[in-house]
Amino acid sequence: VKQEGLRFVEQELQNITVSDLHGKEGQFHYNISQVKVMDLQLAFSDLNFQPQQHLAFNINNASISLRFRRQLLYWFFYDIGSINASADGVQIHTVLKLAKDEAGRPKISNITCNASIARMHAGFSGTLKKVYEFLSTFIVTGMRYLLSQQICPSLEHASLVLLNSVLDTVPVRNYVDEHIGIDYSLLRDPSVSTDTLDLDFKGMFFPRMREDQELENHAVEPVIKETERMVYVAFSEYFFDSAMQAYFQAGVLTIELQGEKVPKDLEVLLRATFFGTIFML
Repeated sequence: VKQEGLRFVEQELQNITVSDLHGKEGQFHYNISQVKVMDLQLAFSDLNFQPQQHLAFNINNASISLRFRRQLLYWFFYDIGSINASADGVQIHTVLKLAKDEAGRPKISNITCNASIARMHAGFSGTLKKVYEFLSTFIVTGMRYLLSQQICPSLEHASLVLLNSVLDTVPVRNYVDEHIGIDYSLLRDPSVSTDTLDLDFKGMFFPRMREDQELENHAVEPVIKETERMVYVAFSEYFFDSAMQAYFQAGVLTIELQGEKVPKDLEVLLRATFFGTIFML
């Protein structure tokens, strides 16, 4: 999960868009545009649970390499070129609230995000290199602010829109064989503690000829107390009862014995009239 989270963040940050930066300092007019992320270093990350329904993902001391187009006008001198910059000490703290939708699929109902950049520096080249170094404080400060302001909106849109659109395709009902299927939709929102993530699935089998059938659940809910292993799975009696019921209604467990199929050594042979007599008694 952690590696998938990192891959997801990298993909979104590489496509981040930053507004153009332009300004004036004395006789200097400058414009910064076409900002592009060239490289990401997300070496230090952490994934942990936060009660009651939250999953926290933190990235610490990351770095982002950028390249953008520069334009400078000073009196009659006009200069165009590119600038390579690096944002260091990038901190990203995101908290995802987990829930379920109406169909029982997992979804992200909310996200909170905080991002900051500790420092940023840029390298200049060209005929007006000294001029850009003089203006570097204004340019770098402005770029650091714009970049830090775009990190969270990009991740929030990706989580609430793109990631949820993927979760919407997760099936919650499937066929087991030609006779029955199973419903494994979530019964309630995921429950999160400091050490565990609990998911309560329906686990109900149904006959394919009557897919809308519901079997009432009277089984005791299983409780998992161990936490040493990575994954624990518990089944209640309802899981097995619904399977037997579904197979029976599908006709798989229905057996009719008549004629030569009836064993000859049966001590009692139940006929309709005999069974009716017993019922009346």
